[in-house]
Amino acid sequence: MAASPSEQPGAAKRPNKPDSPREANAAKRRRGEKGRTPVVAAENTRERILRVAIAEFSEKGYSGARVDVICKLSRANPRMIYHYFGGKDHLYIAVLEQVLGELRTEELKLDVAHVAPIDGMMQLFDFTYDHFGGHPELIHLLSGENLLKARFLRQSIKTPIIASPLIKLIDGLLRRGEKEGDFRRGIDPLQLYVTMVGFSYFHRSNAYTLSVIFQSDLLAPAWQAAQKRSAKEMLLRFLRRDRA
Repeated sequence: MAASPSEQPGAAKRPNKPDSPREANAAKRRRGEKGRTPVVAAENTRERILRVAIAEFSEKGYSGARVDVICKLSRANPRMIYHYFGGKDHLYIAVLEQVLGELRTEELKLDVAHVAPIDGMMQLFDFTYDHFGGHPELIHLLSGENLLKARFLRQSIKTPIIASPLIKLIDGLLRRGEKEGDFRRGIDPLQLYVTMVGFSYFHRSNAYTLSVIFQSDLLAPAWQAAQKRSAKEMLLRFLRRDRA
């Protein structure tokens, strides 16, 4: 039988047609997925869904966020949402737990045990102030959940657990500051932390309305920097023992 033209000696081989960018990316994803263990792939899928859900709930709130949009943007299907989270309600609770957990985890990384109490407290305030400034999604989610009167957050088992070490850390700084004569006595650690969060949160969560009312851009870097200086000064005056 005669050889086909491509099999004949000396016949030039036709070069393979290069993949389009879309095909190349799809092939890369397939190779990556094949190389993952089932556990790693599951963790990556859950994390991808969660990150997309944070953005969706932050932008549109609980009522406005749609599961089909989260599925599309995270390349998941509704069955995966129910498998990993149990539905929209539990996905929203997981989002709240995630953003609050990230805040607590970073707060507790601060090494305040080996510095003067006043310095440790200022480090904690600086971090809290900057974290809220760098994570507007946290402000949006907390504001939305407050409008819902914490209906979903009260169902969370994790949230009280991740909050308790922080209050203990602040209490330790306060007691050490009292002993060393830097802080006045009787400051409640929870009251203090709520004040610090208020300095970091309120002007940002209400920036658009306050900017219109007072005809001043509260989100401008210069205004933010001045507000932080004022907040730190008020905090220091509140903490320090009157030496008169």
